[in-house]
Amino acid sequence: MYPLQDEYLPAIKDFIERLNNHPELQVISNTMSTQVFGDYDPLMDMLKAEIRTSYEQFGRAIFVCKFIDGDLNPSLGV
Repeated sequence: MYPLQDEYLPAIKDFIERLNNHPELQVISNTMSTQVFGDYDPLMDMLKAEIRTSYEQFGRAIFVCKFIDGDLNPSLGV
């Protein structure tokens, strides 16, 4: 997420916090990215809703996403 405003950190932190409020998802954040793991349909529905909420609360922003088929969750040790 790249909010198009000078005070960008509150918008990013709020978005990640809202992602973490979905217990059916696993969210792993670091200083460079946030990875979200979960079943495809619920995950996409959640992203759609949370992106809309971000636009409504904070205004314009750019979201950059990469989607990979399969479970590459690092906690699985694969």
